[in-house]
Amino acid sequence: MTLPTAFQAVSGVANACQILPNVITGGQPNSQQLRALKVAGGGIVLDVRDPMESRPIDEPGLVQQLGMEYVNIPVRAGSLDDATLDRILAVLRGAGERTVFFHCGSGNRVGGALLPYFMLDQGMEEEDAVIRPCASVFAALRSWSGD
Repeated sequence: MTLPTAFQAVSGVANACQILPNVITGGQPNSQQLRALKVAGGGIVLDVRDPMESRPIDEPGLVQQLGMEYVNIPVRAGSLDDATLDRILAVLRGAGERTVFFHCGSGNRVGGALLPYFMLDQGMEEEDAVIRPCASVFAALRSWSGD
């Protein structure tokens, strides 16, 4: 029996996208998807939703129960400052070989934090950082910037 890849484990999540071999982005996962992610080798769940946003499950509790690392760094419109970005980059940089599932409610908020990661850590030019990854990750950037 072949085990699913980490991306296959969360492929039913809204806007799921494997942007790098060890970074998958998307919207809010359910408990079944988180369990499948663990079985497929997932290591870190990076959640940028505000703790006050409603969730269908106790995500921090379930992720920790499954033996993965749960990190919550809230990102709200207009709140992606240097300190918040540094915390997100520290998680991505510190992941090593562990697969990171980086999500918000819909998969749209992750784009703002990924642009600097692609440029600073992956060596992409700005245009490539915007175009190369899955377009769905960046769908909300225009609405955030007022375009």
